[in-house]
Amino acid sequence: MIVLRPAAAGLPCATMWLKPNRALSRRDLRRLIGVLAALALTTAVLGAWQGNVFAPLFALVESSAVAIALGVAWRAGDRSERITLDESSLEVQFLPGRSSARFQTYWVRVQLEAGQGRGRLLLTSHGRALEIGAFLTDGERAELSRKLKVLLADINQKQRK
Repeated sequence: MIVLRPAAAGLPCATMWLKPNRALSRRDLRRLIGVLAALALTTAVLGAWQGNVFAPLFALVESSAVAIALGVAWRAGDRSERITLDESSLEVQFLPGRSSARFQTYWVRVQLEAGQGRGRLLLTSHGRALEIGAFLTDGERAELSRKLKVLLADINQKQRK
């Protein structure tokens, strides 16, 4: 998902937030885990009733493992990237965390490379390359590439005047 906050009056920078698409909210995730655990435990109780005394224990272990795996996958959706573009620099900040990269707007180039299975969107300048939007779909990466190129062209045109 790409959220663009254009430069407002008095503020010379545009900000883009890149976030992975999420199908479930935290509440929906808890409901899904509850339903899966209830189904596994119901099946285990039926198995125990027919003589498999280890079925409930296995269902508890399996339900815990599934809940942990789904929680880890859901938390991976918290990652995002914030791209701030002003007259002198383009800064990419990777969240959560504190890592960031800064490029001069005049020299930075946006390249959309086709790859095996998925494309890559690269920002390059002075021999450095940085991949952005790795969690986006190919269509979203192409849209982001177009938006960045337009914003950079506008800034570079304003600087020449």
